[in-house]
Amino acid sequence: MDLALYDSTYQVENGHWWFAGRRAIVFDQVRAVLNGSASPRSAVLDLGCGTGRNLLELTQFGRAVGLDIEERALLWSRKRQLAELVRSTAEVLPFRDEAFHSVMALDLLEHLDDDVSGVREVWRVLRRGGHFFVFVPAYRWLWGPQDDVSHHRRRYTPPLLRSVLRSGGFAVDRLTHANLLLLPLILGGRLFLRASRTKLDTENRLHPNWSNGMLRRVFASERFMLRHFDLPLGVSLLCVATKR
Repeated sequence: MDLALYDSTYQVENGHWWFAGRRAIVFDQVRAVLNGSASPRSAVLDLGCGTGRNLLELTQFGRAVGLDIEERALLWSRKRQLAELVRSTAEVLPFRDEAFHSVMALDLLEHLDDDVSGVREVWRVLRRGGHFFVFVPAYRWLWGPQDDVSHHRRRYTPPLLRSVLRSGGFAVDRLTHANLLLLPLILGGRLFLRASRTKLDTENRLHPNWSNGMLRRVFASERFMLRHFDLPLGVSLLCVATKR
C-alpha cells in the first residue's frame, strides 16, 4: 500500500464502517468455525496484519502472531501493545511446518504477485485440520481508487478464488459473497469517480461523517444473514478453507 495509507488506517480502523463491519462479519464466522476449539495454547497467524486491529481481535483465540511486509504497519501494531510481530513476505513465511492452528488473511491475497505460492505457504505452516479464513475484493468491474492506492494486483471471482485455494492444497468449506447491501452505493460511487476522473489518496473519507454509523450497521448486519445462507453477490468474497 501507499505508506501514508497505514497512518490513516490506524486513525480510523476502530470505528470506520468498512473496517468495523468487516470485523463483525469475519469474526462472527471465526467464532462459529472454531466453536470453542481455541485455547491459550493455540497459535493463530494474521497474515498481512497491517496496523494490528484485527490481530488484537485474534488474541481471544490463542497466541496471536502478526506478519506484514511493511515496517510502517508493524510500528502502528506495536502501539496497540502487540508484541509477536514479524516482518516478512507472505510467499516465504519464516515459520516451521504446522506451526499454527488457524491463519487469517483479510484483504491480503490480492496484493501478492503469486497468490498460489502464498496459499501454499499458509498450507505448510498450518496444522492438519487447521482453518484458513480469507477475505478478498470481488470482481474486476468493481475496481476503484482504493485498489490503486492499495497496490492490488487483482480482484477475485468465486471460481478464481476457489481455484487458487485448491491449487494451494486446501479444501474449500465455504465461499460466499459479502457486502451485498452496500453494493449499489459503492458501485455508483466508483462509476462516478471513473467518469469524473477523480484522483484520491483513499476512499475512506468519501462518505460524510454523519453516515458512518449507519453504513457500519448496514454492513455488519450481514453477519446475521451469513449465519443461515450464502450471499449471491457482493463487493467482497469470504472463504473458510481447511487443511485436510
